[in-house]
Amino acid sequence: MALTTTWERSLLDLAGEAGHTAAHTEQHHLLEELHLARAYHVCQEMTKQNSRSFYLASQLLTPPQRRAVRALYAFCRTTDDIVDQPSGGDVTNQLRQWREHALSNHPPHDDLIALAWADARARYHIPRRYAEQLIDGVARDLHQTRYDSFDDLATYCYSVASTVGLMSMHIIGFVSHEAVPYAIKLGVALQLTNILRDVGEDWRRGRFYLPTDELAEFGLNEADVAKGVVDERWRAFMRFQIERTRRLYDESWAGIALLAPQGRLAIAAAAGFYRAILDDIEAHDYDNFGRRAHVSQWGKVRLLPQLWWQVRQMN
Repeated sequence: MALTTTWERSLLDLAGEAGHTAAHTEQHHLLEELHLARAYHVCQEMTKQNSRSFYLASQLLTPPQRRAVRALYAFCRTTDDIVDQPSGGDVTNQLRQWREHALSNHPPHDDLIALAWADARARYHIPRRYAEQLIDGVARDLHQTRYDSFDDLATYCYSVASTVGLMSMHIIGFVSHEAVPYAIKLGVALQLTNILRDVGEDWRRGRFYLPTDELAEFGLNEADVAKGVVDERWRAFMRFQIERTRRLYDESWAGIALLAPQGRLAIAAAAGFYRAILDDIEAHDYDNFGRRAHVSQWGKVRLLPQLWWQVRQMN
């Protein structure tokens, strides 16, 4: 895959540095199977309650892979919640303690999510560095709430989303490391979709992720965002953002063929479900201030036959 931009080459360097670190391979043989099963069940329920798209896509995997990717989701969700939904006290200290548990090969017996995640990492030889990069990326929200350029935003997207795809690759299986740049691009596309969907919600929390230099190019500033008015400038700005995000989805699609066959449909579904959010933003006249774009469960199910057919053509 040809890398044509500075941000793409920079993110590939980050992935290369992480991918060459050793993965923990010792499984938790001393854990009672029932306790481990309970830990995985907690991860399953967290996934089901918080991400219908991820939960449905993961249903397309084998049962062992399904358990592992839901443990991955629970690890990511827990990390996010510490920063986004603090329960009181010192958030930095809470994140430090979670980091110790989540990266430990032998986490505390009563931290069920960390237990399931440690077991999944061991079973699928997931490099620890990817998990570290994700935690560091989420922690960035504690001190940075604006992004001056797309290159800077892309690095953030890599940390909080591309790393998830790279870890998922180890669970699903991949035929060669040529899949890495495609996984990076898909992660950036998925996170940009999140950002476009949540502009209003993020603003109310004091955050604005869209590049401020690009905002200025369309004659907009943060005062306009604060007003939440959808005018022709905002529509043009959003069309530009959506077009770039769709292009990243298109460019990452070929990488699905480099994954193990049994996992391709799940990744295609996750990409397809999220890409459809962009259609919903357009259908509601680019109003992502007062509403949260979404795709209904039935809408996702309706996408599956077409996605299945597209994946089948890769064989």
